[in-house]
Amino acid sequence: MKQKIEKLEFGKTGHKSSRVIFGGAALSEVLPAEADRVFELLLQHGVNHIDTSVTYGDSEKHIGRWMKEYRDRFFLATKIDARTYSEARAELDTSLKSLNSGQVDLLQMHELVRKGDADTFFSKDGAVKVLDEAKEKDLARFVGVTAHGFDAPKILQRCIDEYPFDSVLLPFNYYLSTHPQYRPDFDAFTRVCRERGIAVQTIKSIARGPWDKQPHTRDVWYQPLEEAEDIDRAVQFVMTFPDLFLCSVGDISLLPRVLEAASSYEHDKGGPSKEEMEKMRKDLQLTMPGSHGWPRLWDDAG
Repeated sequence: MKQKIEKLEFGKTGHKSSRVIFGGAALSEVLPAEADRVFELLLQHGVNHIDTSVTYGDSEKHIGRWMKEYRDRFFLATKIDARTYSEARAELDTSLKSLNSGQVDLLQMHELVRKGDADTFFSKDGAVKVLDEAKEKDLARFVGVTAHGFDAPKILQRCIDEYPFDSVLLPFNYYLSTHPQYRPDFDAFTRVCRERGIAVQTIKSIARGPWDKQPHTRDVWYQPLEEAEDIDRAVQFVMTFPDLFLCSVGDISLLPRVLEAASSYEHDKGGPSKEEMEKMRKDLQLTMPGSHGWPRLWDDAG
C-alpha cells in the first residue's frame, strides 16, 4: 500500500486537506479511461482535495463522473474566470452542472494578473457578487482567489484586504524563493495569510523555466522538471514550508512522480539541503518567465 500524503488544516474551513491538491488542469484534454486512472492514483495516495476550473477543458466533466459516487470523500474546488457578474454567474451554473454537485466546497476567482482585473472584479457589476451569492445560496461553502505572475503577492494582498477570502493561490518554487523581488513580497503576504487563517495554495513547484525555442514535449505551458530526483527535490522543498499546500502538475505523465515525492516526504528528516537545491538551480538553469511571460500576460508583451 502506498504511503498517504500528509494532511493539514485548510485555513479556517475545518477541513484537513492533503498537502498536495490535485490540479484538475491535467484533465483538460484526456480520455475518460485516462482520467479514471488518475482518479485511482489520487485514492492510492490519499489525495482528498481537487481543484479545477470552468476553463480547464473537459476537467469538470471527468471530475463530475467521479463525484456521483465519491463526492463525500473530496473537498471540491473550482474557479470562475469571468470578471463581471453576469458572465461569472453563467460559469458557476456550468460548473455545478458539469461537476454533478449542487454545491462546491470552494469557489475561487481565477487568475487576477493585473491591477485592472481586480478593479473589474470588485466593481459594482463585478464577479465578486457571484461569490456573495454562492455563499448566500449554499452553492459554495468557502471562497478564494488566485493570481499568477510576479505581481501575484501584491494583487492578492489587495484582494484579502477588500474581501474575506478563505484561500489564495499563487506561484512558489525554489527559484522564486531566491528571487529578490518575489520572495520578500511572498513572505510578507503569506505572513498576513497565516495571521488571518487564510489557506495558501502554491503552483509551479516543478517549473524549470520557459520553453523558449525548444519543442513543447509536455502538456504544460512552461518547461517542467522531468527527472525523478529533480521532481522529488522541488516538491519536497515546497513541503518544508509547513503551512503551504502544493497544487499538482498539469501533465498526467508527471503526476505520479509528484505524488510519490509528496508521499515520501518526512518532516523529521526535512527536505533537500540548500546545497542540493542550489546545485540543481545552477545545473538546470532554473528560472521563470519574465513579468510578461505568463499566459494571461502574453498580450501585454507587445
